[in-house]
Amino acid sequence: MSHTTHGAIERPEIRHTSLWHQSVTIFRRNLIHIKRMPEMLLDVTIQPVMFVLLFAYVFGGAIAVSAPTGYREWLLGGIMGQTIAFASFVVAIGLTADIDKGIVDRFRSLPINPAAILVGRSMSSITHSFIGIIVMSLTGLVVGWRIRGSVLDALAAYGLLLLWGFAMVWVGILVGSAMRSVEAVNGVMFTTMFPLTFLSNAFAPPEAMGPVLRAIAEWNPISALVQAVRELWGNTGPAPADAHLPMQHPALFTVLWTVAITAVVAPLALKVFRNRTMQ
Repeated sequence: MSHTTHGAIERPEIRHTSLWHQSVTIFRRNLIHIKRMPEMLLDVTIQPVMFVLLFAYVFGGAIAVSAPTGYREWLLGGIMGQTIAFASFVVAIGLTADIDKGIVDRFRSLPINPAAILVGRSMSSITHSFIGIIVMSLTGLVVGWRIRGSVLDALAAYGLLLLWGFAMVWVGILVGSAMRSVEAVNGVMFTTMFPLTFLSNAFAPPEAMGPVLRAIAEWNPISALVQAVRELWGNTGPAPADAHLPMQHPALFTVLWTVAITAVVAPLALKVFRNRTMQ
């Protein structure tokens, strides 16, 4: 630090930066945190691989599907949907930990836009989850999964996964801002996200369910996402004629669900975060 002629300490110069620059800085901070604690990647590496192996080799023989490519290829879309849905886990736990440890307060004491905290956290959470998608793709190739559609269709499927992950980030921000501890976040997310993913078409075809459960499963937003990526990858044919509307137009309904969830949850999440961090 420089000193004035009177011996007083001169304040360092404050450089004004854009929201994007601030968000990228926080994003890099979160990635460095993951680099120093690689066990944070267990939820998008080891856990999904275990699900693939468990359902493909243990339960797969007892689950009949109409897909011509077999259960293993049919399964991968469901695992992908579950993995990206758990993006809400990542952002909720990370945000709660930052608030609880006072890191968010330190950020807010700096001359930065408060929105940069959430944007940086969202970017790192999407990156975190997409690592899981890459791991799942490689694991799928090992167990026999193949992309049988066109390159554009394959990219569209991955784009839908990222789009869904964006909506899940806002769910995570809401839960992470509302809960007071990481333990509370784990409790809330496990009791909501696990039933939501299992009560869908991720692991078993809804046609085999009873009428009420089938209706719930086929109107489940995750089911539309999973059906869409399966069709785009060529791992299954169109839904049966008696399937509910989201299964008939899965890609369209995935976009609609994403927009609806973001429109409802994002403003609420911002309000809860602002109230929590302004106290």
